[in-house]
Amino acid sequence: MKYRDESKASHNRKSSIGVLLVNLGTPDAPTTTAVRRYLAQFLWDPRVVEIPRILWWPILHLIILNTRPAKSAKLYRKIWTAQGSPLLINSQRQCEAIADRLQQRFQNRIVVSLAMRYGQPSISEGLEQLYEAGADKLLVLPLYPQYSATTTASTFDALADEMKTRRKLPEIRFVYGYCDEPSYIKALAARIEQGWRYNGRAKLLLLSYHGLPRRCHELGDPYYRECHKTSKLLAELLGLEDTQWRISFQSRLGRLEWLKPYTDKTLEQLPAEGIKSVDVFCPGFAADCLETLEEIAMGNRQRFLAAGGEQFSYIPALNDSAEHIDALTSLILRHIEGWPQHCVAPEQSDP
Repeated sequence: MKYRDESKASHNRKSSIGVLLVNLGTPDAPTTTAVRRYLAQFLWDPRVVEIPRILWWPILHLIILNTRPAKSAKLYRKIWTAQGSPLLINSQRQCEAIADRLQQRFQNRIVVSLAMRYGQPSISEGLEQLYEAGADKLLVLPLYPQYSATTTASTFDALADEMKTRRKLPEIRFVYGYCDEPSYIKALAARIEQGWRYNGRAKLLLLSYHGLPRRCHELGDPYYRECHKTSKLLAELLGLEDTQWRISFQSRLGRLEWLKPYTDKTLEQLPAEGIKSVDVFCPGFAADCLETLEEIAMGNRQRFLAAGGEQFSYIPALNDSAEHIDALTSLILRHIEGWPQHCVAPEQSDP
């Protein structure tokens, strides 16, 4: 094993706490080449696709990566902005806002950086930024409120791989999830109420979460249970009756059965049930991205209207709303409790 050269690191500099925010990731551009590169990394993760590598390699490289990138790039172009990827832009704004909050309270003793599990900025780049700032204590916050092995555990795997290259490890804390964090539930409710104030309130609130193969749930992944827990707490805070909200799961791929009910099928069936106005909100997405802006706000909107629906409103993700930044900041502060905010290592002579 060859470790990184850390000889330039000062043994006497003031230490700090590093906070690494991690989201899923995004292609660098809405092009076939960039999307292929992103999907190759994403879909090769054994946490994401639990198929033996010897079987999965030809399927991924000979079929999927030769067909799907062009289709996905077309979808990305629908949501791409002049500044770039919506997910990256929103994540950067979150990082900056949280850093400002912590800077006001702790000056330079807590530093914050952003990383993507797949794509750029990489986890390696995010960690390097913290190391250069003197971080010897590390809090990793995956921006996945509901835990899943496919997301949160995958982030831990990538972090562990990075630590294998380090001679000196930081003291590490890792946030499992925050599906029932009161400040997070409060932020969700505030976002929905804001949408109701601007666009009126539909007959039904549909809470759509990213899907997961049903087999993952059967093998013990807690994601399905945590999605329901978040939804129940949110409905209670909003004062909703059981008939006024539902939960569904989106973004399924392949022929395997995924968590049900499916979002697209649910929206196609609602008008036949007499529900012709719907608000859709995605509590599990910390930032708007392809799955919310294109799949939900565009594609599923058309499905609902084509099935006889009359009013469809997509309520934006939490993004960098003040309530969301409050929630994430309070979560960070709670998880760094007990860590001293500053210390200076004693000067020592070289051996």
